Amino acid sequence: MPQFTQLLHFYYESFAIYYTMWLNMYMKSLTRIICFNAIISALYVALTLLLAPISYGIVQLRVAESLTILPCIMPYSIWGLFIGCILSNLASPFGIYDILLGSLITLLAGYLTSLIKNKWLAPLPPILLNALLLPLIWCLLDSANMTLYWTNVLSILISQSIILYALGIPILLLCKRNVLPLINKS
Repeated sequence: MPQFTQLLHFYYESFAIYYTMWLNMYMKSLTRIICFNAIISALYVALTLLLAPISYGIVQLRVAESLTILPCIMPYSIWGLFIGCILSNLASPFGIYDILLGSLITLLAGYLTSLIKNKWLAPLPPILLNALLLPLIWCLLDSANMTLYWTNVLSILISQSIILYALGIPILLLCKRNVLPLINKS
């Protein structure tokens, strides 16, 4: 019987050591992901507020949207984008509608982008969702604007495409090469 208890004690210690190592590795990774999301959120807010004159309104060129391609290679960045969008939209002239609905559009776009692994197709969810849904929100706020819906769709479609393909893809490639290895490091 003493051999059995020694064997049991050995297995318990082995499990405890393995579990402690796994937990340390997981917590380091989780800490990196949380910090990364805080950085993404802060970048989104800073870019939007620094470029506020072109970041808000019916005709907009929100440079921070270039970050919405990141979930393609880092699905956990969705939350940083979502929080950054909420904080940025606090300054939006469209008020609570943009804070809630605009941010939910970014959350949905981030999720759909995380399902796409092709860098050339990854910008499509943010482009299409923003182009189709943001003008709809604006039209609901101002019924006279309904006649301008397709003009606004075209405007957002063009601006989002420029931002995501001209800035987003280079940012994606840079993050894939330099940032992703830091976060995934064990």
